[in-house]
Amino acid sequence: MLNIGVMVSGGGTNLQAILDRIEDGTLSDCRVVTVVSSREGAYALERAKKHGINTTVISRKNFNSIDEYDQALIRHMRSHKVGLVVLAGFLSLLGERFVQEYKNSIINVHPSLIPSFCGKGYYGIIPHQKALEYGVKITGATVHFVEPEYDSGPIILQKAIEVLPDDTPEILQKRVMEQCEWQILPEAIRLFSQGRLSVEGRKVIIK
Repeated sequence: MLNIGVMVSGGGTNLQAILDRIEDGTLSDCRVVTVVSSREGAYALERAKKHGINTTVISRKNFNSIDEYDQALIRHMRSHKVGLVVLAGFLSLLGERFVQEYKNSIINVHPSLIPSFCGKGYYGIIPHQKALEYGVKITGATVHFVEPEYDSGPIILQKAIEVLPDDTPEILQKRVMEQCEWQILPEAIRLFSQGRLSVEGRKVIIK
């Protein structure tokens, strides 16, 4: 059984997608054992509590350094025997210590086709606004392993959709979530849980 720790900052729609796939048997060998929020009041915490999952808030602002923050996160994840960390709308930057502790065992979902519209400052509605401003014909979502820099790790899965003439940032965001993020994040977790992912340089090999 793979113990998953999910890190969140907001509403938790991607967390819900994971929980739904666990409940319908798609992720039958996985369980979410803890949900960590970067801020108080995130609705994702309520979603977790409804499923009887441990929740906690560990905020970067409460620590003097990124290293102390990392150590607190590591202690928490170790206490729950976490084997995979999933960033699901988590907006804080993780430090080198935490990333190395869980090297190639932290995955993130980002609402664009990396390397487009990603990096520092590209979160929430912003990637969709920028995609529309640039006039791209396709956009989508990416699941990747996490490295210390924003959105920089090896890519596991991507899924694309067409940008439609009448799209607004809000409409596009909803479609990317429903048709891309909620599909490829659980699939990446499934592949990881089955030991089917290996990293060779910047490439992720799916066995």
